[in-house]
Amino acid sequence: MSEMRVQCYSGYRADETPLRFVLRGREFQVNELDGRWYSPDASYFRVRADDGNYYVLRHDEGQDIWSLDGFRAAR
Repeated sequence: MSEMRVQCYSGYRADETPLRFVLRGREFQVNELDGRWYSPDASYFRVRADDGNYYVLRHDEGQDIWSLDGFRAAR
């Protein structure tokens, strides 16, 4: 897992939906929220970024840490 910075839309809850993220110094815009699921300790977001690739972003809510949990290149 790689730690990252994530800017989110905060509506009903804090960090409700990722809008953009910075990974290894490069900023990505989130074009589409493809899926969302929860575990007891974290929230997961599968997003399609402006580079066309899919990323799984994990938010550890207890420590307020975001990390990259998965990646799939666009076909």
